[in-house]
Amino acid sequence: MNKDNVKRLIYLIIGILVIIVTVYLVSPLFISTTINEPLPMNTDSSVAFEEFNKMSENERVKTVKNMTNEQKNHMLVQFAELGNNSRMDDSLNINMATESNQSSETATFVGVNDGIHNAEGLAKIIPLSSNSNILRLENLKVTNGPDLYVYLSTDKGASDFVNLGKLKANNGNQNYNIPSDTDLSKYNTVLIWCKAFSVLFGSAELKT
Repeated sequence: MNKDNVKRLIYLIIGILVIIVTVYLVSPLFISTTINEPLPMNTDSSVAFEEFNKMSENERVKTVKNMTNEQKNHMLVQFAELGNNSRMDDSLNINMATESNQSSETATFVGVNDGIHNAEGLAKIIPLSSNSNILRLENLKVTNGPDLYVYLSTDKGASDFVNLGKLKANNGNQNYNIPSDTDLSKYNTVLIWCKAFSVLFGSAELKT
């Protein structure tokens, strides 16, 4: 093989590598995915339909104050199916406009907003009845990118963090299990982080 052919082969290989890297880096920017996971019902303040139906009016009012809007709506649907929704409306509509105590910590995402890296939506810590917690991302909208992960970090630079896994979708509502030994008073900043380039897309600082 002469020198010209060797050069052509080298250029061809380089060109193929450039195309592969470009597709890997750029294609996620044009791909949008959505996921809508339901709020887990086995939360500390969740209550079985049968148990709730047997409560007095005062007991229901107290119980409803610790329900999320999703749980309230779920309960209303069940009573509506039984034709009992009329007696439930007053109880379940109390404080419907107020965020319930179900979520102990809530924060709003702040994106980098540089035209490429951005994130918006809510981050919530939801306690479960198993004495564990989940991180719930609601109404999330993130600029897509390669290798996006969800971290619980001590800061916005991901110098010390707990990896909750790869971002399931760049839009929608999603849940992430938090390891039981995680100190949420220490790891209190949620990051949407590009692992490939160590770049922040958005953060939410949880207030305890």
